[in-house]
Amino acid sequence: MSDFNILVLHGPNLNLLGTREPETYGSKTLHDINAEIATLANTFNASISTAQSNHEGELVEYIQQAKQQNIDGIIINPAAYTHTSVALRDALLAVNIPFIEVHLSNTQQREDFRQKSFLADAATGIVAGFGSTSYMLALQGLMTHLQHKES
Repeated sequence: MSDFNILVLHGPNLNLLGTREPETYGSKTLHDINAEIATLANTFNASISTAQSNHEGELVEYIQQAKQQNIDGIIINPAAYTHTSVALRDALLAVNIPFIEVHLSNTQQREDFRQKSFLADAATGIVAGFGSTSYMLALQGLMTHLQHKES
């Protein structure tokens, strides 16, 4: 049995990773990234559930269901919804589950509109700019947070 249950959510267009703008987002597919997350999670004795959606409402539903599923922490790459979604913010605040915001690219080095996050001030932490490694760093940070919270 796992010590922690972690939900990893991927927002719009992340299903295209590996072919979508590889100079910005890298060459790994979403399947590759999910497999790496699962491997790292095993070292923490954590269970990982992953989901991707291009639909804001579906992401909100995953977040809302996380409470009933006894999810201990959420890693979310909201992608374009980072800069537009009050709904994702409200859902994350409503469930009151620690979450890490993740981005493959460094959003602060990109267009002005990508530099504002609707989630950042509510997040336990933010990891951006390290490509697919951003997810691994987010998992390490979340696990450290959860382990300290538990002790």
